Amino acid sequence: MTGTEREERAGAWGRVWEALRPLDPYRSVKAALGALVIGSVIITTLLVFVAIHSATELRIITIFSIIASLLITQFVAQGLTAPLDEMTEITGAMAHGDYTRRVRADRRDEFGDLATAFNHMAADLEAVDTHRKELVANVSHELRTPIAGLRAVLENVVDGVSEADPETMRIALRQTQRLGRLVEQLLDLSRLDNGVVPLRSRRFEVWPYLAGVLKEASMASGSGSAPHTRKDVHLHLDVYPPELTAYADVERLHQVVANLVDNAVKHSPQRGRVTVRARRGEDDEALALEVIDEGPGIPESERHRVFERFNRGGSGQQGPGTDGGTGLGLAIARWAVDLHGGRIGVAESPRGCRIRVTLPGTPRQAG
Repeated sequence: MTGTEREERAGAWGRVWEALRPLDPYRSVKAALGALVIGSVIITTLLVFVAIHSATELRIITIFSIIASLLITQFVAQGLTAPLDEMTEITGAMAHGDYTRRVRADRRDEFGDLATAFNHMAADLEAVDTHRKELVANVSHELRTPIAGLRAVLENVVDGVSEADPETMRIALRQTQRLGRLVEQLLDLSRLDNGVVPLRSRRFEVWPYLAGVLKEASMASGSGSAPHTRKDVHLHLDVYPPELTAYADVERLHQVVANLVDNAVKHSPQRGRVTVRARRGEDDEALALEVIDEGPGIPESERHRVFERFNRGGSGQQGPGTDGGTGLGLAIARWAVDLHGGRIGVAESPRGCRIRVTLPGTPRQAG
């Protein structure tokens, strides 16, 4: 028998079993095995009864009884062991890193319960594997910004571009402190994602805060050690009213602004302009924040995907002298905004890309 014929026969048996499965009255493997024994005994008894009341020899009846019992046993055994064969195959795939496959869980017996538990286990393993990969990617992405900023400050001092005055050293110290905080927070990313750690929100003045974020971004982009070297892009801050205050976790908000500005600079044209605009939100101390660039913008069909992890589309085509990045900047920004209970999205703009962030003004817990 060729392999094709065996596959066709197996497929035929499978179709027969699928056709009969809705008629299966058993919800237990023990009941199915008991029915198999009872059925074999009944068939053997009937054949013996036929042999007694006819001229058929007993040995012929015995042969037919054995054949019938074997066929029934094979039919039932194939149905009972099919989930085990499938689990064995999928377990082998999981051992090689494929956690996407699942076992059919349409049985009503113990094997159905086992298949359901197996699928839950596979889903948990897939989530753990995905979280591990995302954690490594997040750490790499988030640590790159303060390291680049710190290196830029130190290079400027060493090259004589700037003096090692207290203000310059304070900028370097802030980057070092931010680096330490990021290490501590990113290593505990699973708790943050699950909303276990509360936001450390406080009231702050928006203008000096955003000015500091943009100054750090300017110093990082002005050095060849920065991830995206763009010395020609001008950063502009627009806050109204000037005394505007907001209530948020300043460290999380720093992640939002820094990643949005980094993305905008990446996709700006030569001698382009990136504007960070802040206004009062609808509620008291709520914040409406926009980051606007002059790049090619984001097609409407792609706007629902730009905040997905590892999506490297960015805002359309990239600006000159940039690379594709890791595709995590906007995903991290959305994650931080979600922790505040706010909203982030791509807004309509006649030119370039405009990303709007709204944060509530009332204290909120993470998640």
